[in-house]
Amino acid sequence: MCFIDKQGLRYFQFSIFDDLPIFHAVLTRRGGFSKKPFQSLNFGGTVGDCQSDVLKNHQKTFEVLGFNYNSRFDVWQVHGTNIICADGPRDFDSGFQRADGILTDKPDVTLFMRFADCVPILLADPENGVIGIVHAGWQGTSQQISRVAVEKMTEKYGTNPQDIRAGIGPSICPSCYQVGEEVFEAFLKSFSSRAEKFFNYEKDHLYLDLWEANRSTLQDSGVNNIETVGLCTAQNLDDWFSHRGEKGQTGRFGVLMSLVDN
Repeated sequence: MCFIDKQGLRYFQFSIFDDLPIFHAVLTRRGGFSKKPFQSLNFGGTVGDCQSDVLKNHQKTFEVLGFNYNSRFDVWQVHGTNIICADGPRDFDSGFQRADGILTDKPDVTLFMRFADCVPILLADPENGVIGIVHAGWQGTSQQISRVAVEKMTEKYGTNPQDIRAGIGPSICPSCYQVGEEVFEAFLKSFSSRAEKFFNYEKDHLYLDLWEANRSTLQDSGVNNIETVGLCTAQNLDDWFSHRGEKGQTGRFGVLMSLVDN
C-alpha cells in the first residue's frame, strides 16, 4: 500500500495490484472544492453539499487521473447485494441503477463508488481481465455481498476464485464500530455460529469487525490473495470521511478502478 499525491489529490493504491494492467485509486477527502462539513473532495450528491462543488470534485478527479468523465459507471448504493456487470459507461439520461457492486471487463469503463465507514472491496481477475468494486456496510456484509460478487464473476466471466486478488480498503475499525444486538442477530442468520468471531464485547458494548467478516467471506468463496489495509475512517478524519466519526454530517470519499488497455 502506498499514498500518492497528484495535483492536490491524495489517494492510495493496494500493492496487490501492482503488476496488473489496472489503475485504481482510493481517494482521500483532500484536494476538492466542497466546504465544511464536507471538505473537501466529497463525491456524495445526497448529503447536503453544494451540487456544483460535488460535480467539480468528480470532474477534477477524472481529469487529474487521466480518465474521460463520460467513461464513468456508478450506481445508487442501497446496502443490498445486487451486483451489476457494466458493458459500457453509464447512460446519464437513464439515471442510476440500485446496486452495491459493479464489475466490468471493458477497458473503456471506469468504475466508481462512494464510501464513508462502509468497506470498499476491490476485486481483480487477471486471467479473464475482470475488475470490480463492492460496497460492504454491515447489511451487505451480513448478507455476504463479497461471496455474491465472487459468484457473479464466476457466472458472468468464467472467473476461478483462486485467481482473484482482493483489496479491503479503509473503513470503520473494530474498535470504533459499536453496533446493536439486531446486527449480531442478522449475522447469526447468515453465518450461524461462525458469526461470533466477528464480534467483541467490551464494557457491555458490542463491536463488529467488518474487515474480518469480509476477509473470511472471501476466503470461504475461494479467494486467498487478499490485502487488508487496516485504516480506520473514524480515527483518521484528515484523510477520510466517516459517518460515525462525524455524527452523520460528512461527505463520501471515492474509489475509482479501470482496466488499462494495452
